[in-house]
Amino acid sequence: MAPQYSEALAWLYRATRNGQPRDPARMTRLIAALGLTPPPQSVQVVGTSGKGTVAAMLAATLQAGGWRVGRFLSPHVEEFTERIAVNGRAIPPEAVTAFVSHLQAQPPSAAFFELTLALALTHFAQQAIDIAVIEAGVGARSDATIVLRPVACTVITTIGHDHLEVIGPTLRDVAWDKAAAIRPGVPVVTGATGVGLEVMLAAAQTHGSPLYRLDPDDPLFALPSKLPPSDQIREQNQRLAAAASRLLGITSDTVLATGLALPPLPARRELFRVQGRTVLLDGAHNPTAAQALRATLERPYLLLFGALPRKDGEATLAVLEPFALATFITDVDGQASALSRLPSRTFIADPLAALSQALAHCPEDAVLVVTGSLYLAGQLRPWLRSADAGEIRV
Repeated sequence: MAPQYSEALAWLYRATRNGQPRDPARMTRLIAALGLTPPPQSVQVVGTSGKGTVAAMLAATLQAGGWRVGRFLSPHVEEFTERIAVNGRAIPPEAVTAFVSHLQAQPPSAAFFELTLALALTHFAQQAIDIAVIEAGVGARSDATIVLRPVACTVITTIGHDHLEVIGPTLRDVAWDKAAAIRPGVPVVTGATGVGLEVMLAAAQTHGSPLYRLDPDDPLFALPSKLPPSDQIREQNQRLAAAASRLLGITSDTVLATGLALPPLPARRELFRVQGRTVLLDGAHNPTAAQALRATLERPYLLLFGALPRKDGEATLAVLEPFALATFITDVDGQASALSRLPSRTFIADPLAALSQALAHCPEDAVLVVTGSLYLAGQLRPWLRSADAGEIRV
């Protein structure tokens, strides 16, 4: 990493709200102060789980259909530049450095996520995109991405228990917060069910917005016949991306199949073969995501789990641990685990040491599931990639 680029990243990471509450008005002021031009149109992708995958698939499909597409995802797994791309090409480090150099002359009052979104908008304008696919950060109502206009379509993937300390504490509260992404007259695609869907339907009716709920029998959500079969969760994400693509004018099955066949993002049920063992790396960090992950696991598995202290790791772990052959716990991102030190769990603070021990205890016919945090995935993925004899499918 070049010194100037590493210094630019360090400067971005130091940016905080200084104790101020989340407020989209700060993003509006930042856009005005930097003289940024919003994208010609945007798609906002909101939800508890799957929003990064759906955003990436949608961007790939629109690109296959001839659009010039900006894509904004968060968080990254290994490299900061994963967050921002145009037609699948990540923002170059020199563009990050130039943006930070410009800001340092008169630093704005903005947090890391707001500055990163402003960087994306700057890059998108320079690259003359046709449309931006924007993954929200936390919720929608107070998220920086909510200020983007005009919005051509909104996708709300799922509603589940995550970030409860910010947008909770109840599931209805979470749904209410995410429902703020529904704009007057703008079509909405959602995979929400139960109380989440109930709140979405009410909000859509209030705003006069057509809402399309996931239904495999609805032609809007149909998958092209050329698309290879996949697991239930990936298929759900593909159907949501397909519906949004069709609402934006993509009708060709060939184009849809090209975009929806996008390989999984890093640490989204990503498979490696290491020391004769299958390792599944996934960033599931809430009970909803853990349930989705559990539904895809057909073989016996060991569990290597780590969660940030601010997350309810016990609730997420409770979904996966009862079915695991053994459970290993580790620290994440240098932060001590807050998970209970039960006798049934093996605690090893260092993630690489924990991975080594878990591999040593994993039977040949089992899968080692590494999950709990995208930050943990970011720590272990470089080692897994270097040790992998090649990505596999099981």
